[in-house]
Amino acid sequence: MNANHLWLSQFADCLPEHLATPMDVALAELAAFPDLPVALRLQEDLGDQWRWEQSGTMEQLTGGMTGLLYGTYARIFAHLARQPMPSGVQSPAYPLRMLNCWDNLSGNVERGYAGRSLFFENGALAYDPARIRMLARLLASCSVNVLCINNVNVIQEAQRLMEDLLPDVAELAALFRPFGIRLMLSCDFALPVRHGLSTADPLDPQVQKFWNDRAEKVWHAVPDLVGFVVKADSEHRPGPFTYGRTHADGANMLARAVKPFGGTIVWRAFVYNCQQDWRDTMTDRPKAAYDTYMPLDGSFDDNVILQIKNGPFDFQVREPVSPALLSMQHTHLAMELQLTQEYTGQQIDIFSMPPMWEEIFHDLSPARICSIAAVANIGRDSCIVGHPFAAVNLYGYGCIAWNPCTKPEEIIDTWCTLTYPSLCPEKHDLLKNLLLRSRRVYEKYTAPLSLCWMVVPSIHYGPSPEGYEFTPWGTFNRADRNAVGVDRTSKGTGYVLQYPAPLRDLYENPRTCPDVLLLFFHRMRYDTILSDGRTLIQRIYDDHFEGYEEVEAMEQDLYQLAPLLPPEDREQVCSRIILQKANAREWRDVVNTFFHRLSGIEDVHNRKIYD
Repeated sequence: MNANHLWLSQFADCLPEHLATPMDVALAELAAFPDLPVALRLQEDLGDQWRWEQSGTMEQLTGGMTGLLYGTYARIFAHLARQPMPSGVQSPAYPLRMLNCWDNLSGNVERGYAGRSLFFENGALAYDPARIRMLARLLASCSVNVLCINNVNVIQEAQRLMEDLLPDVAELAALFRPFGIRLMLSCDFALPVRHGLSTADPLDPQVQKFWNDRAEKVWHAVPDLVGFVVKADSEHRPGPFTYGRTHADGANMLARAVKPFGGTIVWRAFVYNCQQDWRDTMTDRPKAAYDTYMPLDGSFDDNVILQIKNGPFDFQVREPVSPALLSMQHTHLAMELQLTQEYTGQQIDIFSMPPMWEEIFHDLSPARICSIAAVANIGRDSCIVGHPFAAVNLYGYGCIAWNPCTKPEEIIDTWCTLTYPSLCPEKHDLLKNLLLRSRRVYEKYTAPLSLCWMVVPSIHYGPSPEGYEFTPWGTFNRADRNAVGVDRTSKGTGYVLQYPAPLRDLYENPRTCPDVLLLFFHRMRYDTILSDGRTLIQRIYDDHFEGYEEVEAMEQDLYQLAPLLPPEDREQVCSRIILQKANAREWRDVVNTFFHRLSGIEDVHNRKIYD
């Protein structure tokens, strides 16, 4: 694999194999740009930080070992994108900028749309070292510094990674180390039981000793391991609740086991009732994280990070920010995003995420969280990310992990310049604008007004308006012949009460609630007049028709761009826009027909609805 189809397109195709430190990598990268007279000055105490200074024709980068590497990539990118270098010390917003891979030892990737695992095959670690170095180079170039390599949803496999495969994990860690990237492992909370203990109770001394011993062995093999990622009491997984304990009890037990080695426990807050009776109108899945963890605020040890999804559901096209992220004042929090496009087009449909992240940080101060994480979108596909344009999400994630205030326009503009430097200004802007509007287009033909979860169960691609309405996973729209949506106000499930006053008041009132979130917070009749003068049902019809038409316009834009793209990218882009258009058509016709049959209300424009 080379870098020809990603944002390192103008770099040397490969680096020397035996680079020992981030400074070695920085020097090797600069060697490919002899017209940049940059000297590197190591100042260990700066860590990830760096500072650029110019005196006459000479330039100097000062930084810690990893800081010099980040500064080097920043200098080269600025040179290639013809942008100025920032002044003063540059520091990352978050010390842990994590990428979570849902890779299984079989080589399969759960919710993976970019090919098989880069790390595993046939029950073992099996990888191409050159590809791993290229991956490390990509991640380092956009500031990602932590990689969890195994699937948190298949936790039994963690036993082998901590035992017979541990020497292989150490070898993989050594490949990433020169790029300033450290590994994490997903952890099986019930591992003591799998080793013959009768319990995994976190307050049991035998369990505590087991984890103390296990941590010592793991860190002896991988001394710079960041720690463990834990999913417990979630979606049929065992956890502290099994033993009548709290999640603080469970997380703190593990945290104390890894603390002597500088380890961190990243505890996922994705805990909810996945056996809900659809007849139950008051159990509300979005309330679960807040209800579970808010009473424990301040109870977690200092080396525990509670990892909370950006929204209260599960990476839907649009959700409000999770109230748990806004309210827990005394706990270290990480916000979790999802780069892999599980509900957002599966790397078939184009969906650029930076505009979505900007909306999240509009309501969530970046200072409220101490770390950031994202579910990876990488795999063994030739371009690593399935769709060439999905690379903007991996690159963009690194940008906001360093500086969450970075504007989407800046991220996408720079990525386009670095990835496709030969595009003329007109075509460059065509691609940039296509990516900037792609999220809104996808939202229109799939989930306007927060009509989320209308996907085919299990595969989560394509329309199924009632796919999840009668399942134990939660009930989400409750559409009938008169109305649609869930009342989450103080008079309904009470979910809105989890928000601080300004947002609570905004969402409580349907006249002030943003229309893009309207049916998440409110149940509304189809004949309700919205702020733009249209009825609710007409807005549903219009958005789906417009979404399809905008995909057609995107297709025409891509056909203009295609001859200017590298051949492999051209083939992928052109073939997948055909699939996206078919998907948009299916969404338009299925959802519009579904609501037309329920409501009996005609489209005022008399467009074709299949009744």
